[in-house]
Amino acid sequence: MAGKTLTRMDLSEAVFREVGLSRNESAQLVERVLELMSDNLVEGGQVKISSFGTFSVRNKTARVGRNPKTGEEVPILPRRVLTFRPSHLMKDRVAAGNRR
Repeated sequence: MAGKTLTRMDLSEAVFREVGLSRNESAQLVERVLELMSDNLVEGGQVKISSFGTFSVRNKTARVGRNPKTGEEVPILPRRVLTFRPSHLMKDRVAAGNRR
């Protein structure tokens, strides 16, 4: 799968092949898992997946930015951003892929 984007359909197909649920049930399962993860993040929680990483939402404060083209100062409003922190096992796995 090098260079390929993993999609919901790919995940559903993998569940179908590995678990043996119908394609429809596999798609519903993937959708439900993603929905639960999204809902928890919207509510300000974290999603921790062992050996993979942690998704969380962080509040960023307002600040003054600068348009790099014109140098003009631009206010940046406060916002919530999604962050991902990979586990050390995931970091090691990705780093090992660089040595191929």
